[in-house]
Amino acid sequence: MGKTVLIVDDSASMRQLVSFALKDAGYDVITAVDGKDALEKLGGTKVDMIVTDLNMPNMDGITLIKNIRSSTANKFTPVVMLTTESQDSKKQEGRTAGASGWMVKPFKPEELIQVIKKFVR
Repeated sequence: MGKTVLIVDDSASMRQLVSFALKDAGYDVITAVDGKDALEKLGGTKVDMIVTDLNMPNMDGITLIKNIRSSTANKFTPVVMLTTESQDSKKQEGRTAGASGWMVKPFKPEELIQVIKKFVR
């Protein structure tokens, strides 16, 4: 059985791009349109990794991470922020919330796969 990665991004094209890259690398993918949708899709289900955008409607990536870290199912699941934000203050906010890593868009699919392989074996 493949490893499952949850992708959270309000951009349909970004979800598709990340999904294709991960599926090509052999991962199972669940997608969500924002943090609220992600929490509903998780619903206590454990995933191997979460890749989330920062700026989204309804619930942003930082709030999503805080929610994930306070739940039991995915408390220790690696979460990588994939965002256009590159300011140190935002990265620090992400780390404080519990982000495992940070990637800035635009990105190369192979770079994303390398990051995921660091966390998911």
